[in-house]
Amino acid sequence: MQTILVIENDAANRDTLLRILEFAGFHAVGAENGDVGIQKVKALLPDLVVCDILMPGLDGYGVLDWLRHDPQTAAIPLIFVSAKAEVSDVRRGLELGANAYLTKPYTIAALTAIIKAQLSSHQAIA
Repeated sequence: MQTILVIENDAANRDTLLRILEFAGFHAVGAENGDVGIQKVKALLPDLVVCDILMPGLDGYGVLDWLRHDPQTAAIPLIFVSAKAEVSDVRRGLELGANAYLTKPYTIAALTAIIKAQLSSHQAIA
């Protein structure tokens, strides 16, 4: 079973994402902020990370930067899920190395399709 780490500071959003992913057949683990997320990435080496951008402390951009600069985690796909919906926000996230960017609100179908596509692409490369 593939493991997905959800880094989201809003507890209701995080719990919803975890339930959606578990229902879709993934092993989903939550982290309440970027710092906890980094610790869980180190411990679990998940197959994919779903991460909010706007969080107190280490934000999503900081998480992405850390992932991409650690050889052990550099290839883990990261999907930003954010309320930052301007074209410039999406472009910035992708230019910094996110594999995909989904704006809130999103549909369950869109979320699961993007996750499955990223996992399939990652497996094809690995």
